Amino acid sequence: MKRFLPQFLFSLLFLSACGAENSLLAQNTPFNVTEVAQFNQPWAMTFLPDGRILLTEKQGALKLYDPESGTMGEISGVPDVVSAGQSGFGDIVLHPDYASNNLVYMSYGERGTGGAGAAVARARLELAATQGALQDLEVIWRQFPKVSGNGHFGQRIAFHDNYLWISSGERQKFDPAQDMTQNLGKILRLNYDGSVPADNPFADQGGIAAQIWSLGHRNPLGLAFDDNGQLWNVEMGPRGGDELNRVVRGGNYGYPLVSNGDHYSGENIPDHDTRPEFNAPAVWWNPVISPSSLMFYSGAEFPQWQGNAFIGGLSSQSLVRVVFNGDQAREAGRFDMNQRIRAVKQGPDGAIWLLEDQRGSSDGRLLKLTARN
Repeated sequence: MKRFLPQFLFSLLFLSACGAENSLLAQNTPFNVTEVAQFNQPWAMTFLPDGRILLTEKQGALKLYDPESGTMGEISGVPDVVSAGQSGFGDIVLHPDYASNNLVYMSYGERGTGGAGAAVARARLELAATQGALQDLEVIWRQFPKVSGNGHFGQRIAFHDNYLWISSGERQKFDPAQDMTQNLGKILRLNYDGSVPADNPFADQGGIAAQIWSLGHRNPLGLAFDDNGQLWNVEMGPRGGDELNRVVRGGNYGYPLVSNGDHYSGENIPDHDTRPEFNAPAVWWNPVISPSSLMFYSGAEFPQWQGNAFIGGLSSQSLVRVVFNGDQAREAGRFDMNQRIRAVKQGPDGAIWLLEDQRGSSDGRLLKLTARN
């Protein structure tokens, strides 16, 4: 409870001062919300060059959806997926040169010796009018080691500057986030084929350590680059202390040695400000927002939000807007979506697209947000 009361009181004061405005926003948001389709526990999506959407469902399905015609198809050849707890079919991202190589990258939970862990695979996507298939699928990265339990897989994927970036949760095991012989609780930087760049910060240590870009992460569920090429991530804290981090080369973000939250058992975790050698979050939340995803906006549909970041909120059932001033960041707005938001994506036309997560329901909606006239 170390900072919950002051932060909670601040939130009450803020809401009291802005209550009328927030109530108005709940009824009259600056965007229209259109329900486009429904899916069975959707997790992630990406837009193809022709405007169709690839969308993962937690149980292990990869859907092909056309927003123009409303047609729904299935992609065959997906990997075997362990769907249990927070494990399932995760992210789906196009290779930067997809137009010429048709490669897609996907993350998912897989079973193995010792338990389960996240994996990242790539495959060539062959498309027809309403369906498709993954060909030549190869696994290029795995969490190590595989462990028991079904929590904190992370498994977001990003591309930037000719490298592949992967977020890896610490699998609710705490100490692996600081263990350089494991890639749990880390953000990884790899070549497109899964090999390790020679200039990674810990490459001279060899082995698993060579993959690591940053460490001390708990459950990083959002990973994105801003317009300046700076990497950011959002991650769930323990009981309190959700974080937005500016991710730097070789940075250690302190978990489980420091956090602005505490263990669910009630055991105290020292604050970030007690250990200045660890990188502190740019923004933290208590009460939590339960961040699920991260997107930097650059479209023309909402020109006033260009350069802002948007975070999907699970327990908060919200879409959180963050603004930046150099390396500094702050929450600038929060929209009540009345459902758990699993993913947020910018569409080709600048609209903002959301996926709902209704905890086991087959009614997770794909929503499109457009500006009010």
